[in-house]
This record gives sequence, C-alpha cells and structure tokens, in this order.
Amino acid sequence: MEAKFYYRSPEAPTPNQPMSIGVVAFIKSNDCLLLERRMDSERWAFIGGAIQMDEDLVEGLKREVKEETGLNVRDVNLFGTFSDPSRIIAFPDGNVKRIITLAYEVEVEEDNELVCSEESRELRFLSKEELDKIHLAETHIPILRAYLDKERIVLE
Repeated sequence: MEAKFYYRSPEAPTPNQPMSIGVVAFIKSNDCLLLERRMDSERWAFIGGAIQMDEDLVEGLKREVKEETGLNVRDVNLFGTFSDPSRIIAFPDGNVKRIITLAYEVEVEEDNELVCSEESRELRFLSKEELDKIHLAETHIPILRAYLDKERIVLE
C-alpha cells in the first residue's frame, strides 16, 4: 500500500486523525528547485514534513531539510501558508489527515553534500519545464502553482 494525496477531490477519505502542520522548503540552484521522489509513493514532493510537538516551525524545517537531504539551512523566508481543507493525505498505516503547510524559501550552506534519505527514492533539482511533467503529490499542487505564479511575476 502507498500514501495517497488528495486536493479538491470528491474521492478524498474523511480524516481520522487531528490536523497536521507541516513545512516545505524551496531550495534553488541555477533556477531549479530541489524535490524528492517519495518512497511511500511514486509521487514527487517538495522537501519537508510534519512539525513535531516540541519544535517551532523553523526548527522543524531545518530538521526536515537535514534529514531528507543532508543539507544545513542557513536562512529562511516565509513564502506562504496553504490551508485549503481539501488537502488530505491517506497514509499506508490507515491514518488520514488534513494538512496545513507553511512553505519557505530556503538558503542552504554551500559546503554540504546532497544525500538521499530512506524516505526518498531520489533527489533532483528540476527546472520549471520539468516541474510541469512530473507526477507531483496532489497536496503540493497548490504550492507549486503559487511558486510558479510568483516566479512569473518576478520575471515580468
């Protein structure tokens, strides 16, 4: 069984767990964004995950980036909050959660080596053109749209 992601889907199951707060990182290199291909599905996703009860948002972001990539965060800037109640994840263990995600633009230290975690099949920097062609986790679709819209505004 694999994780299933829902965004504005009538097939989304009803959550059976409390809401989850998560963070994702926009890590750029040469106009490309770092994404992971998740181990629990064949979906691509931004680097990030759930905030633990004993950490603040930035601590959780730094931990998730380090765990999933081996990179150390140097600086963060809040990009946006994504709280659409239709963003649902059904996990392989039967837990179903509505998620609220805070997205951050992240700078990482240059001297760290990129290392794939056990949670990921692959890490890759993807161009805007490649982002349009991947199978992205549905819960990350509104995040990607907002990011690409901002990039278009900056370039115009």
